[in-house]
Amino acid sequence: MSSINDRIAAGLECSQCTPVSRRDFVRTIGAGALASAVPIIGSSAKAADRDQAGPTPKSTAETAVARFYKTMTPEQRKLLTFPFNDPLRKRVGNNWAIVKPSISDLTPEQQSICREIMKNLCSEDGYERFMKQIDDDDGGFEAYHVAVFGEPGTDQPFEWVLSGRHDTLRADGNSVEGAAFGGPIFYGHAADGHDTEDSKHTNNVWWYQGDQANKIFRTLDDKQQARALVAKAERDEPKTISLKGEKLPATGLAIADLDSQQKAMVNQLVDMMLRPFRVADAQEVHACLDSNGGIDKLRLTFFKENDLGNDGVWDIWKLEGPAFSWFFRGSPHVHTWLNVASKA
Repeated sequence: MSSINDRIAAGLECSQCTPVSRRDFVRTIGAGALASAVPIIGSSAKAADRDQAGPTPKSTAETAVARFYKTMTPEQRKLLTFPFNDPLRKRVGNNWAIVKPSISDLTPEQQSICREIMKNLCSEDGYERFMKQIDDDDGGFEAYHVAVFGEPGTDQPFEWVLSGRHDTLRADGNSVEGAAFGGPIFYGHAADGHDTEDSKHTNNVWWYQGDQANKIFRTLDDKQQARALVAKAERDEPKTISLKGEKLPATGLAIADLDSQQKAMVNQLVDMMLRPFRVADAQEVHACLDSNGGIDKLRLTFFKENDLGNDGVWDIWKLEGPAFSWFFRGSPHVHTWLNVASKA
């Protein structure tokens, strides 16, 4: 099996392409390539099925959370557990410790269960990417931190949260109604430990998403590009992904104004976002999107600020809708903020 670095070098990093027109670009790659380039995760589910989308307390990650909870000593519970409604559960950040103990402070059995939870939150490819990211960013999974809110293994709501450098991830068995992933999440990467990456984002495990967004930009005509491109980037903070509902500003380019092939590329972009995660979470994201009018209600904005290499390949961009906010900040390295719900 090839390493993830080999696969990234083979085609998932940003390509420095000569700009082409939208018509030439679409004709070159063809509609069939648009449909087949990326696995569609969860999008084949019928709308009725999506109403029931999302993990459950019996999902593999969640049953592992229940086992992890049962292994805790009374002293560990004082340090690692909180009531379900504790405000700490809702926090999302790019570099933080939700509790002081790290996974390395747990017993070998507990460390193994936490790794099992993490693995079951991801697709096979996603788990490999997260492990490279975690190794690069903080030396390994054991340097991260986990906390449990509520009472897993009972009929009460619960949530397991992992935090650390460039990650805030959750497993909640759908305890948080109407919130994909159990609430806002964060994933990022400073490739190979470089705080400032090269303009191609070499070996960055998440740049394939940025590459796809820029492919969409290159299909836009001059007027569309002018609408899509904004000078100053939004702030690199949780507030940026607050859900705005009917107050969504008319920033950037409305996906509804794109042609069918461009919309197919936006659908691919969403599926590239979902590719690292388990199917249940991907399906819940699609269900949330469907309940808010689908991708036609989204807007795509690119930001000129902090363009690495000044090459016109936009490192910072945002895809946003009434109850969907995905902020990809790829400068000086990748920070990705994501918040999706059934309603704002």
